[in-house]
Amino acid sequence: MKEINLTQGEIFQKLMNFSLPMIAGNLLQQIYNLVDTLIVGRCLGADALAAVGSAYTLMIFITSIIIGLCMGSGAFFSEDYGEGNQKKLKEDIGLSFWFILAVSAVISVIIYPGMGLILRILQTPKELMVLTGEYVTVVFAGIIFVFLYNFFAYLLRAIGNSFMPLVFLAGSSVLNIALDLWFVVGLSWGVGGAALATVIAQAVSGLGLLIYSLLKLPVLKDNNKRIGWNSRRLKQIIVNDVATGMQQSVMNFGILMIQGLVNSFGTTVMASFAAAVKIDTIAYMPAQEFGNAYSLFVSQNYGAGKKDRIQKGTRISFAVSTVFCIAISFVVCLFAADLMQLFVDASEIKIIAEGAKYLRIEGAMYVGIGVLFLWYGYFRGINLPHISLLLTVISLGTRVILSYTLAPHTPLGVTAIWCSIPIGWALADVIGLYLYRKERK
Repeated sequence: MKEINLTQGEIFQKLMNFSLPMIAGNLLQQIYNLVDTLIVGRCLGADALAAVGSAYTLMIFITSIIIGLCMGSGAFFSEDYGEGNQKKLKEDIGLSFWFILAVSAVISVIIYPGMGLILRILQTPKELMVLTGEYVTVVFAGIIFVFLYNFFAYLLRAIGNSFMPLVFLAGSSVLNIALDLWFVVGLSWGVGGAALATVIAQAVSGLGLLIYSLLKLPVLKDNNKRIGWNSRRLKQIIVNDVATGMQQSVMNFGILMIQGLVNSFGTTVMASFAAAVKIDTIAYMPAQEFGNAYSLFVSQNYGAGKKDRIQKGTRISFAVSTVFCIAISFVVCLFAADLMQLFVDASEIKIIAEGAKYLRIEGAMYVGIGVLFLWYGYFRGINLPHISLLLTVISLGTRVILSYTLAPHTPLGVTAIWCSIPIGWALADVIGLYLYRKERK
């Protein structure tokens, strides 16, 4: 697959050619969790669905730390590539790999002893503790594979190859579906079987992309020039990666806190939230991945010193994302109840109604999150990840404060949680615009 140089050529075409495989790849990644939800919800019932949904939020929070670190390093890789500095690129790859691997290992070591406490903090109902614990115990074994896939995926994307990560993810997604059906339906292994299917699929994609990168990337194949241990550069990488990792983890920590509040409203609300979040994530996922592609566009051109091209690409990217988000909002609001019935039986009227309400309130404002993803990408691309972190804190902080203030203490109840989401997006978008204009001056 030929690499796409984002510093040259027609911007709209290059952005679309580069982002579409990333969007398809993320869609396939969501299939991991969608298949778990579909099969568990249909075959094992509402309690199992609620348990997997709660565990999914926890898993996303933990893995977001690793993904954020890989994303931060990807910005450095992309800048090095745009600058045309192969020696610096190889150095950054080595330093980043060992740093993020060490973090992943530490997470793996400390997560299991604290699992019971974490589930209690999330206010997991007693009747769901066993099911949720069974799922997370298995699925957290795949953390190392999450690291491998995301590290090499961001490396390949940084040098303009967004296609090969899609290829490996497609293969593992098909495997995940087959194993889910075999383990849960055929062997009756319950939620543990669904988790095991996900871990095996993650192993295939992570190890596969590692082997491909070692065999195909010239910067990794060239062993003639050894790169020394540059402590100054390592410090820069750690500072950048930690800021991006914090941005991703803060985003998901806020969601985790919301999950705890949702859990306090009982199994029906938990199940509706679990299904609706899956629909929600897929609906705005293309805007998220387009924001990541835009970020790499900014990084490459920042390394190449092409600031005018960055400004032109920014205008194009905001127009594309806005049009898409408006269109997908219309679809989700119109078919909210039908989409919920993909995950729960039509007889579960209360679950469907609450999930549809969530989708109509949040789904009407997808343009807010679409713009926010672009702000994240822009500031990450010009090596200002702390601003992306600030916008995340504003967005999620607003959501958490409003939810915990209004939901338990006003007649709005759980509806306050749903309404707080677009309010947080809008506030962060306004501040992002202000900081963008200030940075340009």
